[in-house]
Amino acid sequence: MKTAVASELFRKLPSVDDVTSAAGATSLAASYGHDSVVDAARSVLARLRQEITSGLLDEAALELALSGLAVAIENQLRHTLSHSLRPVINATGVILHTNLGRAPLGDAALEHIRETAAGYSNLEFDLATGERGKRDVHVDRLFRRLLHEELKTGRPASVSTIVVNNNAAAVLLALNTLADGGEVIVSRGELVEIGGSFRIPDVMKKSGAILREVGTTNRTRAADYERAITERTRLLLRVHRSNFEITGFTEQASSAELVALARKHEIPLMEDLGSGALFDLRSVGITGEPGVLDSLRNGVDIVTYSGDKLLGGPQAGLISGGAELVARMRSNSLFRALRVDKLTYAALEATLLAYVRHDHDAIPTLRMMRITKEAISKRAQALAARIATPKLRVEIIDGESIVGGGAAPSSALPTRLLAMTCEGLSADQFSGRLRASDPSIIIRVEEGRVLLDLRTVFPEQDTAVAAALDGIVR
Repeated sequence: MKTAVASELFRKLPSVDDVTSAAGATSLAASYGHDSVVDAARSVLARLRQEITSGLLDEAALELALSGLAVAIENQLRHTLSHSLRPVINATGVILHTNLGRAPLGDAALEHIRETAAGYSNLEFDLATGERGKRDVHVDRLFRRLLHEELKTGRPASVSTIVVNNNAAAVLLALNTLADGGEVIVSRGELVEIGGSFRIPDVMKKSGAILREVGTTNRTRAADYERAITERTRLLLRVHRSNFEITGFTEQASSAELVALARKHEIPLMEDLGSGALFDLRSVGITGEPGVLDSLRNGVDIVTYSGDKLLGGPQAGLISGGAELVARMRSNSLFRALRVDKLTYAALEATLLAYVRHDHDAIPTLRMMRITKEAISKRAQALAARIATPKLRVEIIDGESIVGGGAAPSSALPTRLLAMTCEGLSADQFSGRLRASDPSIIIRVEEGRVLLDLRTVFPEQDTAVAAALDGIVR
């Protein structure tokens, strides 16, 4: 656009004061506040200036834009002041999708959060004595029931559990308590990196413990651990390779061997399970993923695991093990820095109660793992019948759902997928339209087709999926 023409258009733009004093903007101030309206007006005017500079607006287009300034400002306010964190529909088939918030919470957990958050609670108040209490008791009693009562002989007299804000924090607290200034022996094949580039050696360094690597990437024997034990050794650490596999020429010391070695040298054995399940995954066809009870039954002294992965609860780091060792961690000043709030305790308590009642379907993560291929196929057929149009080609094919969240990397759950192509749209464009729907729908793209797995879509969301697809093809 010529400079003279652009200058003329710039002169037609009102000032921020003129815009905010207009009737439409004044009424918006009553709802959103004067300062917010001013900021929105500046953003809208700045956008118009940019469009003039880029030659996107002529005189007629500018007049039209100026006539709708109040609407543009209101839209800007809604965009700026709306929630950035919002619900999406997970149609990827990845049950514990880290980028989508991992485990969804059950109805009982949501209700317990609501009633706990809406008023006061006995978070740290003993109702029986009227004195100060400990926040741990609300879930430790349930963990004791789920873990201690099921354990065989050979374990400590009692098992305790404490809660921190995530599993990395659990590992940090345990290492700092048990091995600050001393050596921790771990296999080279277990020096894993978890999400966000956080690595076990880095967490160990922050804890004050000294890493002592043994064995090789693919083969580490019990004898390698034993040769590394010195008077400086404070802990034997086993890290479950939950997000990858090593196959081929491999060897790994068994839990029984490490337990025996720890007992022989009177050194605690700690296992970082990462995910950590309280549910028998073999019942849904998932093998090779040890549960919390498996580790404790084998004689592991301390187990760390996540709350929002296979357990199906809120984000939390859980430390279960011998009561004396856990008590030492509870008295560590780091515990206060890493502790969780009342909302996490509320969600975790409700989730654990579902385990106690054996009501596994009340926990969405477990319910999704338990859904059969046949049940998913039936839903897929019903949805396909609702959305099929000449522009949308839909085929139902065999596929696999995965657990995700760094758990059971080699296991998959058989499923049925809706494989779709849309006339006039590439698969990536189709995927973008689904993300832009309200609520956003997140899918997979493979071989030029959009794949939708209903395993991770709640049944009540099927209507929203059908409406979004209908809006795209119209």
